[in-house]
Amino acid sequence: MPVSVTPADVADPNAGSNPDPPVDPAPVTTAHDPQPLTGNFFSRLYKAYSNDWTTTSTDSGPAPAFRGYPAPESDPPWPFTVWPYGGSVVIGQPFTQSGPLMEAIWSGADGEAWKKLGIQIYGWLNGGFNVSTSKGGGYSNYPAAYAERGNSVQMDQEVLYIERQPDTVQTDHIDWGFRIAPIYGLDYRFTTSKGILSNQLLGKNQENGFDVPMAYFDLYIPQVAQGMNIRIGRYISLPDIEAQLAPNNYTYSHSLTYTFDCYTQSGINISTMLSKHWLFQLGFSAGCDVAPWTKDAKPTVNSCLGYYTHEGGDNIYFCANSINNSKYAYNNLAAYYLTWYHKFNDRWHTDTESWYQYEKDTPNVNNPAAQSLIETGANGAVCKQSFDLTCYAPEWAIVNYVEEKLGPKDYLSFRTEFFDDLVGQRTGYKTRYSEHLIGWGHWVGSTVLFRPELRWEHAYDATPYDNGTRHSQFMFASDCIFFF
Repeated sequence: MPVSVTPADVADPNAGSNPDPPVDPAPVTTAHDPQPLTGNFFSRLYKAYSNDWTTTSTDSGPAPAFRGYPAPESDPPWPFTVWPYGGSVVIGQPFTQSGPLMEAIWSGADGEAWKKLGIQIYGWLNGGFNVSTSKGGGYSNYPAAYAERGNSVQMDQEVLYIERQPDTVQTDHIDWGFRIAPIYGLDYRFTTSKGILSNQLLGKNQENGFDVPMAYFDLYIPQVAQGMNIRIGRYISLPDIEAQLAPNNYTYSHSLTYTFDCYTQSGINISTMLSKHWLFQLGFSAGCDVAPWTKDAKPTVNSCLGYYTHEGGDNIYFCANSINNSKYAYNNLAAYYLTWYHKFNDRWHTDTESWYQYEKDTPNVNNPAAQSLIETGANGAVCKQSFDLTCYAPEWAIVNYVEEKLGPKDYLSFRTEFFDDLVGQRTGYKTRYSEHLIGWGHWVGSTVLFRPELRWEHAYDATPYDNGTRHSQFMFASDCIFFF
């Protein structure tokens, strides 16, 4: 940075034999230069936010080392840099998280000790609102999610992460990590796992609640193939373009495709990078959204295979996400996914996901004798014959995102999907759905994200919207994520 020097800063050559010594010029700062993080904790935290919102310098030093293909995207504006997969840290890519809270801690007296320990504390506050054609009370926007309460302002999710990520770039030693991620707000209604704080929803039907959708330990072993990560605990279900935690999504609201599949699993998952091209995952859990100690727990295997090509610009990801007896129980889904990510250029990319899932021996909602078999929070099915006690309950869906990068802080999302709830077991309505969305993401620095959107959806064979009275729904919604 150029330094301005005034005449007063330089000794006068015509002065006496003992002139004052020269004064080193002080750096001149402007509102666009980062401030040094000094003072007490709150002063440092304030300056960290001020730097994030006002600094225009793009000099972030040399790019961190990585293994494999380079990350195809950047964050921001996108919610990821590498095409996402669950059940593991991203093997071969560096962890570069540095939120204002940690920057304030690192710049304090014990900052170096925190850096050496590698544990970070961060999170976000997330709230939103919607205006919808569904005017009824309660959750009138359903089956839209997470903005399911119509014409309202809602506290979506307030989240705290405490974590350490293993270093998966290095190859000379075994490393470890963990994550504990408590959440509070309306969105707990979707992350709830039966047997883990689930009475808030399944017993009391509280509007806002508390959950811990992630609580796991990671062990990274670099000597196996190109790196192996073993995850044990409760973790996010492996496939999906979208995710439970707000910042991991392009848009505020979720697709139906995402809303009605598996959310979390409790068990062990092993992810191995076989080469730059191939990722293989194998896991064992208690099933979808159930704790191992509940009667609904089922021995469940999952296996996924990812293939990368075009220098990482394309990824095809196949997952058998839950292989078990698939007999009706709380969210006991058999589910098979295929996802494709493709980067056209630096401005455009697209993501497409399709799945087929089912439950067997599902109670018939039209047979009074089957009512006692229906579990709280687990829909029955509209079976073909009213006298059937149970029946096979399948559904399939496909969703596509087309994403345009407008600049380093702005992007557009275009989402289109089709979802066929063949016997109504997922949404409670036997119908086909289509949904279309356009959304805008706008960042302020890297700590505030606004996501306004317009969404139109239609049910072809039933009236699920506005508390079961409308075929269609139009909604304007927006949220804000404030990171700390």
